[in-house]
Amino acid sequence: MTSGGTESILMAVKSTRDYMRSTKGITKPEMIIPESAHSAYDKAAQYFNIKLWRVPVDGDFRADVKSIKRFVNHNTIMIVGSAPGFPHGIIDPIEDLAALALNRKICFHVDLCLGGFVLPFARRLGYPIPAFDFTVSGVTSISVDIHKYGLGPKGTSVVLYRNHQIRRVNFKSHLYSYFQNHQFVAVTEWSGGLYISPSMAGSRSGALVAGAWASLVSIGMDGYLGAVQKVMQASEKLKKGISNIADLYVIGKPQMTIVAFASYTVDIYKVNDAMASKGWSLNALHKPNSLHICVTLQHVDMIEKFLEDLAVAVKTVKENPGDFEDGMAPIYGAAAKMPDRGLVKELLIAYMDNST
Repeated sequence: MTSGGTESILMAVKSTRDYMRSTKGITKPEMIIPESAHSAYDKAAQYFNIKLWRVPVDGDFRADVKSIKRFVNHNTIMIVGSAPGFPHGIIDPIEDLAALALNRKICFHVDLCLGGFVLPFARRLGYPIPAFDFTVSGVTSISVDIHKYGLGPKGTSVVLYRNHQIRRVNFKSHLYSYFQNHQFVAVTEWSGGLYISPSMAGSRSGALVAGAWASLVSIGMDGYLGAVQKVMQASEKLKKGISNIADLYVIGKPQMTIVAFASYTVDIYKVNDAMASKGWSLNALHKPNSLHICVTLQHVDMIEKFLEDLAVAVKTVKENPGDFEDGMAPIYGAAAKMPDRGLVKELLIAYMDNST
């Protein structure tokens, strides 16, 4: 267990790096991800000194297997797929990516942080969900958040491995045997005594673990099936409603409960500001400029209201394009157009520095 999806991803990447070093001798590791993959992989690459290749997605906003294949080399330790990706709610071609990884004898991580407590139940309910888990040969690790659709307390996630060898490798010969650990940190020579830690955090609350377990057993299979049925139906209604607003279009073909949308005719970031003035909080995205909403149980009975407010917001921005210049739209718009991404990064760091 970890504190969240980011830590689960960090642990999977760290374990994979060490596993590939001990089994294949890779000392200059590289990782390949689609540009829709979570920014936690950038964090992992910085923390663990891994070269990161971020590859553009295809026309359907899915990981482009052919493009990813071109980046695979003798230093590649892993590729990544999402089910679904955070920005657009689109499931990457997991089986094709896994086949590539298996063929090249590298690891493949599936980011199931959002989908882990939706996709299995959606499949049971009859939704056409493609394979995404360890039933797919080539998948070596998976991250799943309990505190999202698992409805557990905030700060609970898990990282899963296909086998113990990836988390730690056992070496045996006719003379001796020992193991090389990849995730846990064990210290035997500290004057403070023996120390063992399973993940990034040194301290964690047992209450969170207990709360996560209590959520699982109290909600149960029927509870998750019922919850997923509601959010999937609400998501379908939302996709149809957005598609019926003339100036908007849904990005790609989202298969779960995240719906991203954009516009060719109005400033979508101004639409975001207009929606914020009505009490809605949406995520602003880049590549392309767009917004998304992650449908949860609290949205199930509010889809019609959301669509009403969204239609009004689009109409308002279209009729009054000079409005909302004091909101976040100019900031997001400028950041999206700025060619010097280093400058954008400096602005983000300055913002964080002043905020903390």
